[in-house]
Amino acid sequence: MVARANQRATSVAVIDIGSNSVRLVVYESLTRSLVTLFNEKALCGLGREVQSTGLLAKDAVDKALTALRRFRALCKVMKVGRVYAIATAAARDASNGPAFIAAAEKICGCEIQIISGPREAKLSALGVISGVHKPDGLVGDLGGGSLELIDVKGNAVRQGVTLPLGSLALQDASQKSPKKAERIVKLALADVAQLKTGVGRNFYAVGGTWRALARLHIIQSGYPLRVMHGYSIPANEALDFVRRLRRLATANILANIESIAEQRQPLLVYAALVLEYVIRTAKPKTIVFSTYGVREGLLYEMLPQAQRMQDGLVGAAQTMNELLSRSARHAQELSDWSDRFARVAKLKETDEDRRLRRVACLLSDIGWRVHPDHRGEQTLSLITNGNFGSVDHHDRAFLALCVYYRYEGFSTGNEPPELVRSLVSPAQVERARLLGALFRVAHLISAARPGVLPATHFATKDRKMMLVFEHRMVDLVADRVGSRFKQLARLVGKSGSIVRR
Repeated sequence: MVARANQRATSVAVIDIGSNSVRLVVYESLTRSLVTLFNEKALCGLGREVQSTGLLAKDAVDKALTALRRFRALCKVMKVGRVYAIATAAARDASNGPAFIAAAEKICGCEIQIISGPREAKLSALGVISGVHKPDGLVGDLGGGSLELIDVKGNAVRQGVTLPLGSLALQDASQKSPKKAERIVKLALADVAQLKTGVGRNFYAVGGTWRALARLHIIQSGYPLRVMHGYSIPANEALDFVRRLRRLATANILANIESIAEQRQPLLVYAALVLEYVIRTAKPKTIVFSTYGVREGLLYEMLPQAQRMQDGLVGAAQTMNELLSRSARHAQELSDWSDRFARVAKLKETDEDRRLRRVACLLSDIGWRVHPDHRGEQTLSLITNGNFGSVDHHDRAFLALCVYYRYEGFSTGNEPPELVRSLVSPAQVERARLLGALFRVAHLISAARPGVLPATHFATKDRKMMLVFEHRMVDLVADRVGSRFKQLARLVGKSGSIVRR
């Protein structure tokens, strides 16, 4: 009971008071790889009339304060260790914003930081850094009240800019006229210096309404994953899509889309409009959607430098390994064992190949509690749909295939779904089969217990590969071990045999 109490005390929450939604997200702890315990939003529309009246609408304020009372109660029920609260464009721009913030602080029981536009841009960039592996491009965070644009490369962030082009702000300023909104957007984006850095690079789209666009594209294209984070579209395809969406909106065909929240549906046309002109002006290569933004950036900024530099995907895989595998230590031994195999087999690996191989080792035993008949399909789903970052969809599919083949083997009737295989190249499928075969040997030898794999070694002679067992482990040798190792050796073009030392 003490351990559970301590775990609760380490939880952190962020209350994000945005121009469109007010949201509470509770994370298990402040760490490099965030794990969400609870996530709820209320679409209040605080920024609905700020451009035209300069005020937060009374009904929107009432909705927001009601949501905050619930959020405060939820934090108490969950015994959240620390609560951080932030407010963005609507609260900072409205003349009655200070009065609203004062009332909100009394309810929340904590200080609410009113985030400036440049700081909001920086936090969005830090959020992308925390959730995207080695990002390189332009971050665009579209909220209800504003659009933030900022350049990011690796861990480096440049100066950002904020523009009053949020979906609600555009709807308000244009008096719900798409043609007038188009003139506003075209003029506002014409000479933005940050957009000139986007040519031929990625554009990282952050914000709920842009995620709604991604969800529509996924559904319409029949894409096999329903994961928003890391979903990417070639910029020319995205441009065609948003133009088509604007035409459908003009014809009122977008009404009542079940996959999009009712309150967001009228805002889709404005989000599409902004994205269209961003693409036309910045000329990026790819649009990448990120669910990591200001909230994640706020927490990432609080981490010590050493933690910030850690690999977010490795951290997530280590957490899954510790929670779901039979032995966390065995997975690390497997990673070292696979290093030796790669060296002896002379596998051609890039740094990214090596990174993914080691992550696959950490995930190789997470399905052991599942019924044996369903371990492959269940782990495939768990990894492809996992709530973690620092990995794109192609690499998700690759990691899932590695573990799928580890459980299912290679018989013709056990092939994974073609939709998942289609996300990776034929060469990656073969590499996933190789790692799956390696895992099948390792787990059969060791029963996922630590201390066994370090007592086995790989050796080659001419076109033969050998798996050498030290004397103290020779009783673990069996015909099944031999047949699986021969299968593994064939995948690297060699014959295989077991050697007892």
